[in-house]
Amino acid sequence: MSQENVELAKLVMDAFNRRDIDAFVQPTTSDFEWFPALGMAVEGDSFRGREGVEAYFEALHATWEEVRLVAEEVRDLGEIVVWLGRIEGRGRRSGVVVEAPMGAVLEFRGEKA
Repeated sequence: MSQENVELAKLVMDAFNRRDIDAFVQPTTSDFEWFPALGMAVEGDSFRGREGVEAYFEALHATWEEVRLVAEEVRDLGEIVVWLGRIEGRGRRSGVVVEAPMGAVLEFRGEKA
């Protein structure tokens, strides 16, 4: 199952880059909880379920003219997948370009993150 988890993790990150909420949420459990670093730094909270993902993408769009995740390595740790790469973006109001290292940990239950 772990190689399938790696592929699902890649699909989730690709869906993030396309802002495809349906594709982002589809491979997740109903109690999915997401702790994005940018959101944690500002709000200190997590985003739960589809409604949380929609709220996060709205806030992301309001802040960033463009933002994307670039994979450099995806590690298979069985029920956990570690995604390593960077985030690239440009501020909506400032136009400032940002590039920073980034990582994500996806925990799987069965075939869902």
